Amino acid sequence: MIQKLNLPISNLKLTKNEQGQIFVWCIIRKKKLVLTPEEWVRQHVIHFLINEKKVPESLIASEVELQINGLKRRCDILVFSQDKKPLLVVECKAPEVDLSQSTLFQIAQYNSVLNCPYLFISNGLSHFCFNIDLKNHQFQTINELPSFNQLITL
Repeated sequence: MIQKLNLPISNLKLTKNEQGQIFVWCIIRKKKLVLTPEEWVRQHVIHFLINEKKVPESLIASEVELQINGLKRRCDILVFSQDKKPLLVVECKAPEVDLSQSTLFQIAQYNSVLNCPYLFISNGLSHFCFNIDLKNHQFQTINELPSFNQLITL
């Protein structure tokens, strides 16, 4: 479960209960979460956003509930601008899950409600970043996720 990822090493706080179950402390949700392969990726992406892309913790939300076609969904990570507009939506998958067209469709559905100019998908090993032309609904693949200061000025 604890696998080396293609993300910077993060100083995650792990604990184990009496039954041997491993938990990770989420600095965004301020609680221990069961450490699943997807959670391992999600927590690394959160730390990547904070430490590498300089996103303020206060502008990150995790497991945000959305209503899509009358159904409740949860996006993994949502980054807001200082004026609380959605800026970036992130979808995380476990390392063994391939990032596919269905992953892109899933995050595009989330974005149909959120209208973020940036999308990021990761399984911890592969990552894809997109800039969205919100007027024309065109996806453009970009090589790297911009820093927070670049995101808010683009």
